[in-house]
Amino acid sequence: MHPATLSKLQNSATSSEAAARSAPFEKVEYPVAINLLRDTGIVLDQQHFTWRELVQTPYCKLTDDAFTRVRVILMNGIESEALRFGHACARMNGPLQGALAQVRRVEQHQQTLVNWLNPADQNPLETTIGFEQVAIEVTASVAEKEPDAYLAQVYRFGLLEDFDHLYRYSALMDRIFGKDANTLVQSYSDIVPGRPTAVEHRHPLDDLRRIYHRRRADPLTKLHAYTLMAGEHQTHDYYMTIGPMFADPVARQLYAEIASIEEQHVTQYESIIDPNETWLEKWLLHEANEVYNYWSCLESETNPRIRAIWERFLEYELGHVRFVAELFEETERRDAAEVLPARLPEPIRYESHREFVRETLRRELRLSAAGTKFVDRDEESTMTRAYRDQMNAEGSPSETVAAGYVWHPGGELSDPATRLDRSGRKGRRRAA
Repeated sequence: MHPATLSKLQNSATSSEAAARSAPFEKVEYPVAINLLRDTGIVLDQQHFTWRELVQTPYCKLTDDAFTRVRVILMNGIESEALRFGHACARMNGPLQGALAQVRRVEQHQQTLVNWLNPADQNPLETTIGFEQVAIEVTASVAEKEPDAYLAQVYRFGLLEDFDHLYRYSALMDRIFGKDANTLVQSYSDIVPGRPTAVEHRHPLDDLRRIYHRRRADPLTKLHAYTLMAGEHQTHDYYMTIGPMFADPVARQLYAEIASIEEQHVTQYESIIDPNETWLEKWLLHEANEVYNYWSCLESETNPRIRAIWERFLEYELGHVRFVAELFEETERRDAAEVLPARLPEPIRYESHREFVRETLRRELRLSAAGTKFVDRDEESTMTRAYRDQMNAEGSPSETVAAGYVWHPGGELSDPATRLDRSGRKGRRRAA
């Protein structure tokens, strides 16, 4: 590492007491666009928290807009990815460990604050519904704006699978609680089948995709890939954590099945990213992606208290970009402008993409993959067919949970066919 960089790290590690007592965050008015190469944000040494700051009042699962939940869940995933990458990078790059440790500690506190915005009265299955709405609406926004036609197809392909997951988990919510998942998604997303989860299982080699090229790809292409990889990885980890907590045997199996698909999605999205990017280049892109996502949240947030959090963390991440950009330039002797766009692209649109999803469903329901190509299901590889037959040999939990389920307003408790009759016996469920 360059001597000036080492000196900077040593000085920042012993920052003055005055810096530790820096003034509280004040609202900043932003220009029309963020300039990643010029806007400095809040310097790393002045990014501090107290325990009370880390545990703030959560959003309300019923009265806040559903996209507030979507933003919280996604940003938890974005921060989780920042930590995951930071630890992996540290294990492979001894000279960077000091710098990574400092940034990573702030990222961990940011993730804590964001994650703790989820309310205690939102049970794990309700949070799961939120995870799938994230996957639907964020992926749809990304797919609509992606400048690379092949990668736009990759995103639409994953979108239809997550769309089906929302339907399966909604059926599980009806089964266990008799609740209507639409009280959470607030009619922004349809609750109907997508590409059936039972046919989504593919051989690992059929989940790899063509990479973008680091020197030729549009900056938005890189941000899209890093965003969806982060979101899907957090989804996988969440399902692996809470799946065993259910007593219902179908619920336990459903989480196991869909967690496997989320692993496939992580494989798909991470395979897009050019492996020839250097460690510092990837770190710089991670930080730029956090800026992009916090800015997207800030542009659309309707809860003013949570909007202030996005605004604060945008300033923090701009400080991280500046810190890592200097490391990058001093270590690799390359200009950060080779990696970062001067101005951020148009933000992610947090809005309903119902018509886009419906049109994608009409056109691409039968798509599968063979190697890096997308093919009709009739043209799948023998490896994928053998893998799927093995996994589904004793049935598919996603088919079991949705047997006879048709979404309707109010859920099971409002369905005359499922109410208790006068003798206390439950009526027959209506068939799909």
